[in-house]
Amino acid sequence: MAGTTFICGLLVVVGLFGILVPVLPGTVLVLLGFLVWASEAGTAESWTVFALAAAILATGAVVKYAVPGRRLKASVPTSTLVVCGLVAVIGFFVIPVVGIVVGGAGVVFLAELARLGSAGAAWQSTRAVLIGVGVGMLVELCAAASIFAVWLVAVVVT
Repeated sequence: MAGTTFICGLLVVVGLFGILVPVLPGTVLVLLGFLVWASEAGTAESWTVFALAAAILATGAVVKYAVPGRRLKASVPTSTLVVCGLVAVIGFFVIPVVGIVVGGAGVVFLAELARLGSAGAAWQSTRAVLIGVGVGMLVELCAAASIFAVWLVAVVVT
C-alpha cells in the first residue's frame, strides 16, 4: 500500500504542475491519483475522500469558467474569444507551452485592434483576457491543492 500511496501522491503532484503548465491534463491526473488510491484502499473512508475530491474538482471547474467568463463577456466579444481559443490550441503545437499565451494573446490583441482601432483599448481587452485565464488557473489550482491537503490528512489517518 505504501508504494501505491507514493505513486498516487506523485500523480497528484504532477497534476498540480499540469494545472500551472498546460502540457499535462492537471485535474484529470489529480482525480486519477485519488481514484487509484481509493480503489487500492477499498474502504468506505477512501471512497468518501474520492467523492469529496471529485465534488470539489467539479465545483472548481464550474467556478473556473463562470467567474472569469462573466467578466470576459463584458469586455471582449464571444467571436474573439472563440478564435483566441482555437489559435491558442494551434499555438500550443507550433510553439510548445508558450504558444498558448503567444497565440491566444496575440489574436485577442489583433482582433481588438481591428475592432476598436486603438492599441490602448486593444491592450485593455487583451489584459482582461489574460487576467481571466489567470483567475481560472488560480481557481483550479486552489481546488486541486485543497483536495491534496484533504488526501494527505486521509492518508495519515487511515
